[in-house]
Amino acid sequence: MEQTFDAREIRIGFHPDGYRIDRTASAMNRYTKWQTKLGDRWRNPEPVCFDSLPQQGWFAVDRFDWDRVNNIEDYA
Repeated sequence: MEQTFDAREIRIGFHPDGYRIDRTASAMNRYTKWQTKLGDRWRNPEPVCFDSLPQQGWFAVDRFDWDRVNNIEDYA
């Protein structure tokens, strides 16, 4: 099983409940909530504040490709 992190430890990562953190992105893409289903794509991102994010259970990744919406299975 992959190691999970607290939200404060994540520079770029995702949460299985459909959240992403990307502290390298523009302000609107820094903390986002997405609609997701297993085997489906991340859809309809909405900016959220850091305090509304789940605080535990985050997976770290190297980067997100903001030019296309990634499949959730790409990270699982």
